[in-house]
Amino acid sequence: MTVDDPAFWLAVLQIIWIDILLSGDNAVVIALACRKLPPHQRKWGIILGTGVAIGLRVIFAGVITTLMTVPYVKLVGGLLLLWIAIKLLAPEEEGNGRARGQIEPVNNLWHAIKIIAIADAVMSLDNVLAIAAVAERFDAPHNIILLVFGLAVSIPLIMVGAALVIGLTERFPIVVWAGAALLGWIAGEIIAKDPLIAGHLDPATAHTVAMASALVGALFVVAFGLVRRRWLRRAPDQV
Repeated sequence: MTVDDPAFWLAVLQIIWIDILLSGDNAVVIALACRKLPPHQRKWGIILGTGVAIGLRVIFAGVITTLMTVPYVKLVGGLLLLWIAIKLLAPEEEGNGRARGQIEPVNNLWHAIKIIAIADAVMSLDNVLAIAAVAERFDAPHNIILLVFGLAVSIPLIMVGAALVIGLTERFPIVVWAGAALLGWIAGEIIAKDPLIAGHLDPATAHTVAMASALVGALFVVAFGLVRRRWLRRAPDQV
């Protein structure tokens, strides 16, 4: 696999897409936690908050990349990625609640950084897992290049702020649905490559099985996402 291979550049586009979808919450958390800081501290809150988010991504990336070589971890990671994709399709109220409803503005810079760090520790994992799943399909050094690229792209997305990202997804909902389907596709593919499954397949058919599993993953996310959205919207009316 070389940089000239179209599959490599397709993976680059996939990572950018994933970053757009999954970096927005981090930007919202930083903005909300820092919005009541004095003006001279607000800038530092944004800079340090972004640094915390990126630092956590680097740590998670190293851990996840190492774990991806351990048997059965791909299976667990793929299942987790499926859930992340389905959560991405939650109704507006629930989707906003994860980043907005639980973040209170504070007047102290270091208190704001602590809040950002705690929230980012939860929210950065899904972004890194998705990027690592894309990069894992390539051999070294291309997988490292893709992983570093994904982390680098997330920096300006977080610093620019959530307004652009949220505006894009609200104006074009198909972006979110297509992105969730992409995560489902990647999840299905890495599940099929886990030794629990790949170890029982003929090498000649392994690629076909992986593609079929990827398609099933994408369709599952979209179908389950539709059902879950309808159920969550009906639930308040039934209480």
